[in-house]
Amino acid sequence: MIRIVNAQFWVHDQDEALAFYTRMLGWEVRADVTMPEWAFRWLVVGPVGQEGVGLVLMPVPKPPMFDGSTSEALAELVAKGAGGTLFLETDDCQAAYDELSARGVAFNDPPTRQPYGIDTSFRDPSGNNVRLTQVLEFSPDRH
Repeated sequence: MIRIVNAQFWVHDQDEALAFYTRMLGWEVRADVTMPEWAFRWLVVGPVGQEGVGLVLMPVPKPPMFDGSTSEALAELVAKGAGGTLFLETDDCQAAYDELSARGVAFNDPPTRQPYGIDTSFRDPSGNNVRLTQVLEFSPDRH
């Protein structure tokens, strides 16, 4: 059996990302290991109570992994939201929106009813997209 254990976001600043995911979203640290000989930090966070899956907060690579212009281009794309999307699910989108807003999360839109549920979105400090959905009963075959 193959299973997903971690997903990854590029981040501009690991400490800033760590503060966002732990303080503002209320997640926990799963791993925070610095390897000085490689000038590398393995940083993983995840939702409390959902063991077995984490989000790796990986710094945008700099030389020698990427040349300077590639590193800068990737950082710019991430800041524009082109780094991908993390899809989160909640039992109560409005309550989660209210709680996270009170913690300082800036949402792109209020919880909005969609054919599949109630949905909203926000971005992390690096620009990564996060969608928060309360799934309601629906049929994918519905037209």
